[in-house]
Amino acid sequence: MLLLRRRYLEELRSAGKDPFIHEKYDVDSYSKDIKDSFDEYEDKTVKIAGRVMSKRRHGKIAFLDIQDSRGTIQVFARKDVLGEEIYEDVKGLDIGDIIGAEGVVFKTEAGEITVRATDVVLLSKSLQILPEKFHGLKDPDLRYRQRYVDLIVNPEVKDVFLKRTQIIKKIREYLDNRGFLEVDTPILGTVAGGANARPFYTHHNTLDMDMQMRIANELFLKRLIVGGFDKVYEMGKMFRNEGMDPKHNPEFTNIELYQAYVDYHEMMSITENLFEYVAEEVLGSAVINYQGTEISLKAPWRRITMIEAVREYAGVDFDEITTDEDARKAAREKGLDVDESFTWGKVLSEMFEEFCEEHLVEPTFVIGHPVEVSPLAKRDPKDPRLTNRFEAFINTWEFANAFSELNDPIDQKERFEQQVAEKLAGDDEAHPMDYDYINAVEVGLPPTGGLGIGVDRMIMLLTDQPSIRDVLLFPTMKPLGEEKEVSNRPANPARENEVEEKIDFSKVKVEPLFEDMVDFDTFSKSDFRAVKVKNCEEVPKSNKLLKFTLDDGTGEDRIILSGIKKYYSPEELIGKTLIAIVNLPPRKMMGIDSCGMLLSAIHEEEGEEKLNLLMVSNRIPAGAKLY
Repeated sequence: MLLLRRRYLEELRSAGKDPFIHEKYDVDSYSKDIKDSFDEYEDKTVKIAGRVMSKRRHGKIAFLDIQDSRGTIQVFARKDVLGEEIYEDVKGLDIGDIIGAEGVVFKTEAGEITVRATDVVLLSKSLQILPEKFHGLKDPDLRYRQRYVDLIVNPEVKDVFLKRTQIIKKIREYLDNRGFLEVDTPILGTVAGGANARPFYTHHNTLDMDMQMRIANELFLKRLIVGGFDKVYEMGKMFRNEGMDPKHNPEFTNIELYQAYVDYHEMMSITENLFEYVAEEVLGSAVINYQGTEISLKAPWRRITMIEAVREYAGVDFDEITTDEDARKAAREKGLDVDESFTWGKVLSEMFEEFCEEHLVEPTFVIGHPVEVSPLAKRDPKDPRLTNRFEAFINTWEFANAFSELNDPIDQKERFEQQVAEKLAGDDEAHPMDYDYINAVEVGLPPTGGLGIGVDRMIMLLTDQPSIRDVLLFPTMKPLGEEKEVSNRPANPARENEVEEKIDFSKVKVEPLFEDMVDFDTFSKSDFRAVKVKNCEEVPKSNKLLKFTLDDGTGEDRIILSGIKKYYSPEELIGKTLIAIVNLPPRKMMGIDSCGMLLSAIHEEEGEEKLNLLMVSNRIPAGAKLY
């Protein structure tokens, strides 16, 4: 089919009908407008343009469904109206071709609003084949890689991104109306600060120095508060060299805002009112439904301290615990593995993450974070172990982080020095020292409230999307050339001339085959099934485990944990078809029941263990049994 399209293109060019010579087409009407205002358009001549999504031909007449940027409309082509030459061109159209059509608007006997064509022009020839109409593009991996095809064959996807634009506009509108000034700060710098995260590194050739992509814009925005701006915000891309899962992408959109002479309580008010405002403006209601759970975003939201949350959900009262040793002991009694170096505050934070976050479904402000995990927040005068900080949780996720900004330069420098010590001790995400920022605070930072909101997560929530990749037009993906492709894919002419990969197995060592025989009855008790990866994510606090949510054909999700984090990133496995043993008893791993085992091929190469998951064709349905 692909070859036939190319041959037909050559025939068109030989006949002097090269479609790619067209530079413009004077579109004056769109599908949605014609359908919504048929009375105004009836019997009117219009010029439309779009992609051919279907074609039906009956002798000397043809019907084309044309998709433009606003919807789809039918075009009716008759040989006696168009003439033999143009009608032959219509007959030669392929699904995916882009055409211009001029004609009169009317309604068929079946009641369908249609354009009766008086002229049809091929504006661009599609040399690829769109996914089949009724099944569409469903493989998540392909959908994210080929978003341009996803938008064509899954029209509902476009609605998500139209809402994304509206949400971003309304966020800006809310802040602009309250006197905030939108500014731009550097993406490249010599110190990536403002959060605890690993940055991406690059090199500036002219200056011959390494630079880092920003992980947050906090420190630059607070420099502007020092400089005399009272209300500033910036919405833009941040970059963190960290794990990937349904809530994390290395490149993401964030907004941070800062206001002089207010505290974190004002930031709480801004947060809850912003979410309510945007939901009502874009969705028409502040009560939303996310993945089957009804959530009210109406202000005011619940407020709870971190100590109160741990007392309520973990049954441990940190008001009664005063020493680091007692804190570690309490955590271990609850089954939490904590390092001997963990302080009272660090243990409190770990216990909150482990036992409390999963309960925070309705919008909740968690306040009173320990100093150890809040290097930029002002201390609570009533309890110097804590800070005047909050995190906002909805649907168990963190959406916002804010505090009364630390403006004591001496305290700030000491906290940075502590973070540097932790980095030297092996914490890759500890905050770096930023001497220029210390200098700015020494010049004088007024009392300031600061707030950061994850915009992509907010959009996920308001558009009812299960993964951050569903709200990013082009999420970060591993290039196809670097993936270990096992599944059968349709031939791609663009790769026909690629040289087949030659693999050197000379350094490979495998275990000898077992000589002991196993009878067939014993072997057949293991239930091997094809399973499809619906989701894959890193297991928190584990350096080895990935958590798989699998379709095993039963209609219920199967959870399997596998210690292959060293070999695969979660995002590259979503959508793959794997092989698993599904009749093993559940096994507790990091407090999670792992119900089965994924099969891998393991060998040794130059003294290092190598592992490859067994992946099979996506044509194999979930639950297919192996014999």
